[in-house]
Amino acid sequence: MKTLHILTASAAALALVACGEPAEDTTMDDDTMMADEMANVEATMPGTIVEVAQGNPDFSTLVSAVTAAELGETLSGDGPYTVFAPTNAAFDALPEGTVESLTTEDTDQLGNILTYHVVSGEVMAADLVAAIESAGADGYTIETVNGGTLTAMMEGGNVMLRDAQGNTATVSATDVDASNGVIHVIDTVLMP
Repeated sequence: MKTLHILTASAAALALVACGEPAEDTTMDDDTMMADEMANVEATMPGTIVEVAQGNPDFSTLVSAVTAAELGETLSGDGPYTVFAPTNAAFDALPEGTVESLTTEDTDQLGNILTYHVVSGEVMAADLVAAIESAGADGYTIETVNGGTLTAMMEGGNVMLRDAQGNTATVSATDVDASNGVIHVIDTVLMP
């Protein structure tokens, strides 16, 4: 008898549930799934060169300089570009007051300096090393966006860049991916 009451109660409960509102359809159509997948892919893609630099505290001076020289829109463009990006420490090594003067009083010269760090096209580290090795002892000449040239060479297993003033910068990190190019980190501000 007890079993009959339990079965009757269970049947009644199932009947009440069956009479309730239908459950929501949780399946997504193909367009919704495709849009969600694309959003996930876009969320994992790196940003532009400017956005990648903004996301790294070691480039805060560079980002401020790019903003002062009004190059943000250009470096956020389609590209591709290769940027040899000086760190904050590289800017700090300049003579006292240089960064402040350039960002407030001489933004044309600042733009000239910054575009000296930019190369048209995407040059990955392995390609740059191969070009240096092919060029021989005199180094590999790189034309920058501002029309000047840098000389890339190997020294002690490191890629070095020599600017028009004879200063050298060491490439300390390579192939930082951006949606419109690549960034290589350097330890010195190069001068045209």
